[in-house]
Amino acid sequence: MDTMPDRPSLLPPKPISEIQRYELTHLPRLTLWRRLVRWVACRLARWVLKVAARVQVEGLENFPRHGPYLIVTNHLGDADAVLGMAFFPHIPDALAKIELYEELGLLGKLIHLFGVIWVRRGQPDRRALHAALESLRLGRVVAIAPEGRYTLSDGLEPGSGGAAFLALKSGVPVVPVVFIGSENEHVYGHLRRFRRVPLCLRVGKPFHLESKGERMTQAVERATEHIMLTLATLLPEEKRGVYREKLR
Repeated sequence: MDTMPDRPSLLPPKPISEIQRYELTHLPRLTLWRRLVRWVACRLARWVLKVAARVQVEGLENFPRHGPYLIVTNHLGDADAVLGMAFFPHIPDALAKIELYEELGLLGKLIHLFGVIWVRRGQPDRRALHAALESLRLGRVVAIAPEGRYTLSDGLEPGSGGAAFLALKSGVPVVPVVFIGSENEHVYGHLRRFRRVPLCLRVGKPFHLESKGERMTQAVERATEHIMLTLATLLPEEKRGVYREKLR
């Protein structure tokens, strides 16, 4: 089946959130109720994957034993979140697009109850960045997908600077994680045929990002490139997208 070319000039522009709802963006409090909701959700995710998928997991030993650290991932489809809940050793405060809160109805409210940091895409969302930095300051774990949407090109798209900014400002380790085979078309196609879905979660070695005396905008640009190239090295060559040529 033909796929959209990897060249960023041929991809639709990254989305810009029209929904504001600033009051929803804050660091989730780890109340007893929220801890219980997260515990149940993670075990449900493990059960779903055990029944509906064949998951290959590589590199779990690369996760730090405790926070704070920043997880950066590619973003292919709905199953990404399920894989993360099932296998990440620490439940992260994930940055999630604000549209999910209203567009998914009851499911959006359940995601809010689980506890995410709602972010408005395509604009500098200082509230979301401050909440993520506070999470890291408290020794927690944050997860972010620098592409900012499901990939439309069957490979990595250009990353935005939010992940690099968080890593540079906090100084915490960055843990690269890639999902393989979790595209919605692939996952739901298998499920409609009552076939278990082959999936892969691959964790790379953690690394640190540091400013080299540049202005912050230059440091973020350089660090974003480093993050995305690291993710690309964990992917099969045909899934590296716009970063494929840079690794040859």
